[in-house]
Amino acid sequence: MDAKTRARLEEAVPEEFFTYPADLTAREHQALTYARLRRAGLAAPPAADLLADPPALCALLDRAAIADPALFHLMLLHYTLALGPILRFGAGQDGAREARDALESMDAAGTLLMTEVGRSNSHLSPRTIARHDPATGGFVLTTPDPRAAKFPTNTAHPAVAKTAAVYATLVHGGQERGVFVFAVPLRRPDGTVPPGVRIVPAPETTGLQIDYAAVLLDGVHVPYGAWLRDGARIDAGGAFHDPAGSPAARLTRSMGIAPPVWRAVISASAAITRASAGMLLAHSAGRTTLGRLAPRRPLTDYRNQQEAVLGALAAAYALTAVAAHVTEPRPAAPHTPDGDSDGDSPGGGGPATAWAPWSAVDRDLALLKAAATSQAQETVSACRVHSGAPGFAAVERLNAYRGLAHAYQNAGGDNELILYDTARAMADLDRYAPPETGAEPPDGGDPHSPRVWLHLARDGERRMRDRLAGRVEAALRDGGDAFTAWNANLVLAARTASACADRIVLEICAAGAESAGAGSAASEPTGTGAVLRLHALNVLERRAPDLLNEGAAPPGLLDLLWEARRRTCDELAPHAAELAAALDLPAPVTAPTAFLTGPTGP
Repeated sequence: MDAKTRARLEEAVPEEFFTYPADLTAREHQALTYARLRRAGLAAPPAADLLADPPALCALLDRAAIADPALFHLMLLHYTLALGPILRFGAGQDGAREARDALESMDAAGTLLMTEVGRSNSHLSPRTIARHDPATGGFVLTTPDPRAAKFPTNTAHPAVAKTAAVYATLVHGGQERGVFVFAVPLRRPDGTVPPGVRIVPAPETTGLQIDYAAVLLDGVHVPYGAWLRDGARIDAGGAFHDPAGSPAARLTRSMGIAPPVWRAVISASAAITRASAGMLLAHSAGRTTLGRLAPRRPLTDYRNQQEAVLGALAAAYALTAVAAHVTEPRPAAPHTPDGDSDGDSPGGGGPATAWAPWSAVDRDLALLKAAATSQAQETVSACRVHSGAPGFAAVERLNAYRGLAHAYQNAGGDNELILYDTARAMADLDRYAPPETGAEPPDGGDPHSPRVWLHLARDGERRMRDRLAGRVEAALRDGGDAFTAWNANLVLAARTASACADRIVLEICAAGAESAGAGSAASEPTGTGAVLRLHALNVLERRAPDLLNEGAAPPGLLDLLWEARRRTCDELAPHAAELAAALDLPAPVTAPTAFLTGPTGP
């Protein structure tokens, strides 16, 4: 990224956005977040340019995530989930211009009405209905009962204009035609709502502080141009036409807005992991202990703290490598009527799905989103614990990062459902080929070798996939139905898909470690290869139960990994400060605890 763009992004999210004034009510806090969203949007490059430039959009969102997770969440909704569908599905539609102008000018904040409160997997078949109104030429949107209410949404604040992307099942000619998106103004600048819109604020929460609410639509009229139809149409005679060809293909196309979301979530997961690692190092460096084994010993001389600090740095570097991998430009492909790739999804679309639509859009990107958010939550939580009481009570930032990582276990596609659909594709060999491995580990099984990491990860994944497929096939042969066969194997399914995710991450780490070892990146800090190795060792430790259970590794694996980790930490410890500095964190993140340097009393 050039210096000019970087400066513009820093202007969009300045250092004052990293804190909030004291004594704000919940609504005042939310109002300030929306004011900052507007200010950021006006200072940043144009929205269409950002959406066409994943690294730039992710850089903006990364800085927002580090500064304030609530701001990140609102910004992600605004750009990718409200404006994104308008640009993607409503291109060339004059009727969508008003909504686009409101969002691009920041006169309205974008929101998403997708999931429904009363049923799980509601993405697959929303009960919110859109019907064509021949009298007006437009559509009427209705949620039939409170269980079909759209939730969660960021719509409760009474003084912030909102424009929504509403996902609804189009019913026409007595048939369900698939899930489409409609651009709907939900709240005007004066705070009023259109006829038929009902917004029910949810109780306040401290997890991710935004204005949650449920939204019900009771006969809301929208013009024909608000239908983000993506090539579909209703002709003058009332006949329905859709190039997607089927409701199932239409669902996949309508969910095609997900890849920009996943890239941003992966990148933000890396960002908050970097920030958390930097904070833990700042807390630990120079800190002494009074333990009776060795009074006045530096805290980081203790292996548990040293491995926590260096492990957090390792996770930060690994996730940053994953984020760079997913934001790399991909070959363009046509937006075809059969639901295939449009350039966001490699390989011409994803596998068939059962639990959620996400893997059908892009299996690996959805899977890496699940892996990145899980890793971020694990690392942020460890940083909070290893920062002692200050990590919980004196620095709200770690709590906020943990809340963001926790929220995106479900938001942007539920992680468990993504794992189940990935495992199903693996078992069925649906656009999946098991990784190939040799009979014996290379390099004498030395866990310092990237080739050994990959051998273990690939062999374990292949064995787990084979066993999962065998179990499901046996259950079906014995007369069981698909639900029974899979429901009995969900634990193995999730672990098998997680093994696939970890293998992909290790392949990215191995490439980075080999590149660092070859000296191809002179700007990288000392220890880059070793810090990626440390992450690989930690991943293999997490995978050890599966590797041992499947016979992919012999007894004693953990002893080998622990010894390799000790040696790697000894190698990295002198370079911890350099590795943290190379993360280039904004100054407020690792600054001293503010309340100790502020006023001392009334």
